[in-house]
Amino acid sequence: MLAITNTTSAWLLIAASGLLEIAFSVSMKLSDGYTKLVPSLISIGTAILSVWLMSLTLKVIPVGTAYAVWAGIGAAGTAVVGMVLFQEPAVLARICCIGLVIAGIVGLQLLAPA
Repeated sequence: MLAITNTTSAWLLIAASGLLEIAFSVSMKLSDGYTKLVPSLISIGTAILSVWLMSLTLKVIPVGTAYAVWAGIGAAGTAVVGMVLFQEPAVLARICCIGLVIAGIVGLQLLAPA
């Protein structure tokens, strides 16, 4: 079992797990309701790996902060990927809201106990 003992490693793992959260969301869409095998397996695998990596950080970073940053990376990243790959609306208000999520992620990281 991996043991995370410093905040730098924990933040890197949260970032990686957030990126996996994006991969999970995109592959879930591509799975077409879990009817396509390969995207379905990728979706399930990235979801499990994402949660597991995030869980490793909880001995170092408070759960509320870790979860909010992890979910924020996943939400903001998935929204951007949706706009780029799936032609979802990229209106100014939506982009501003994504910016607010990112500002919140940065704020939580900066305010986390050392």
